[in-house]
Amino acid sequence: MKPIVVKDVEFSYNGERILENVSFSVDEGEFVAIMGPNGSGKTTLLKLILGLLKPKRGKIEVLNLNPWESREKIQNYIGFMPQKEHISSKFPILVKDVVLLGKAARKKFSKLTKDDEEKAKEALRAVGLEDYWLKRFNELSGGQQQRVLLARALAVEPKILLLDEPFNGVDIPSQDKIVELMDELARKGVTIMMVVHNINPLLHHIHKIVLLNKRLIAFGSPFEVLTAEKMVETYGSSIPIIVCEEGYAHPLFGDTHG
Repeated sequence: MKPIVVKDVEFSYNGERILENVSFSVDEGEFVAIMGPNGSGKTTLLKLILGLLKPKRGKIEVLNLNPWESREKIQNYIGFMPQKEHISSKFPILVKDVVLLGKAARKKFSKLTKDDEEKAKEALRAVGLEDYWLKRFNELSGGQQQRVLLARALAVEPKILLLDEPFNGVDIPSQDKIVELMDELARKGVTIMMVVHNINPLLHHIHKIVLLNKRLIAFGSPFEVLTAEKMVETYGSSIPIIVCEEGYAHPLFGDTHG
């Protein structure tokens, strides 16, 4: 069973075509990056996989289920870190409560248990913030807040992890820690899809790349996908290429926004 299958998917919003004829599938334990310019449909794709949006045409399967029809069920197996999440600076919520929100949402009317708290603490430890359990979330730096939101996604012990630009506001050491953690999770069989702009921190860790600009430009290994021709087709301009030790070329992205 492939944990994620996307076939001939189209999606429109207010009459504007956002995604067109997108097809690919992801194997268990694969670490996949999603790349493309602003407005290319990257976040929309994640929301379709989550079941938050319904395709206009085509089919999506997540763990052999239709995510739109079985959203409540598949959310028990998916950890999601959104691109942006506003938690009011005036609301004195503790880090532990933010991390436990994901667990609480899945418990419905059941109370959180001691085991739930231990899982949340383990998730915080995994992102290097185990000492922040009782700190106020609004007192953390932007990068630390991002890592707390990642811990919330990890605390549900997901089979699938969807991350929308997790490196926003995160310093280089924290990026490295996140990438190492993704490596470890993928080795344990967790399927990971991550929207990124700068591929460089991930280049030697990811298995596949989805190159997207409303339609699927390419899907495959970095060697197959990161060519000058496909970069021009995706981004509309040439991008400098660096030759890596592994012997394949890849684009050098700076502060590209999309």
